[in-house]
Amino acid sequence: MKIVVLDGFSANPGDLSWEELKKLGSLTVYDRTEPDETVVRASDAEIVLTNKVIISSEVIAQLPKLRYIGVLATGYNVVDTKAAHERGIIVTNVPAYSTESVVQMVFAHLLNVTNRIEHYAKQNRNGRWTVNPDFCYWDFPHMELAGKTFGIVGLGNIGMRVAQVALAFGMRVKALTSKTAEALPAGIEKSSLEELLTTSDVVSLHCPLTGDTRHLINAGTLQLMKPTAILINTGRGPLVDDHAVADALYGKRLAAFCADVLTDEPPMISNPLLDQPDAFITPHIAWASTEARIRLLQVATGNVSAFLSGSPVNVV
Repeated sequence: MKIVVLDGFSANPGDLSWEELKKLGSLTVYDRTEPDETVVRASDAEIVLTNKVIISSEVIAQLPKLRYIGVLATGYNVVDTKAAHERGIIVTNVPAYSTESVVQMVFAHLLNVTNRIEHYAKQNRNGRWTVNPDFCYWDFPHMELAGKTFGIVGLGNIGMRVAQVALAFGMRVKALTSKTAEALPAGIEKSSLEELLTTSDVVSLHCPLTGDTRHLINAGTLQLMKPTAILINTGRGPLVDDHAVADALYGKRLAAFCADVLTDEPPMISNPLLDQPDAFITPHIAWASTEARIRLLQVATGNVSAFLSGSPVNVV
């Protein structure tokens, strides 16, 4: 059984092992694959694993031996699942492997804005505190989280864990969710989008990207938010309109934007968010803790093993 990993570097840049997957077949791992290389590299493979390499209907049509596509992520929009299903090709993903890692990044971003640890550490490496006339100094207002309102858009695995942590900080939590109010755990209030945006001090996005949620945060919805609010996106880049958010930051109609994802990745140098001092952008790494990547490879390998045994799991 020939197994090809088309873009393995992000999940495993060399600190983890492919040995368990190698036990399941003849394995070839490519760090990266360009679009014009996909068909050639996967041509003899029965099993293909991809993270961000697109497996379109055109690609599938040129791979007659292909029986299985494993996505090395939770989102599987990189695969034309309709074309795969029509060919009888099994497609799987890796659900919920990065929940704790992403939740941690949400609050790393939030605490960075409220406490500015890196700013002060840098200042003091340059000797500022040593010449300060007082025993302390601050350059930004400090915001206490307790008692503030945390709005969550989407209450799946990650959104629910974010809610739990926000509650632990003593925050009031509102959620835009399809769940009924009665089904929500104590402390989480069901809310409309308008109410959530107008009343929240922090808004964090955890909904899937669909036609309805693309540019959910736009010039119009940003006008609903408090000018002191912090917006966090660790979900999908196109949930927000980059230009509208940049304009809101520039006009001081939004206090801060924290994002681990952008519409285009890597972003173009012209992306207006990159030079906004109140935009804090990390390079799509919320999922990438060592522990999360270990889980990712373990589940992905288990998915292949289950497929080979005739009882596939995590099928999408």
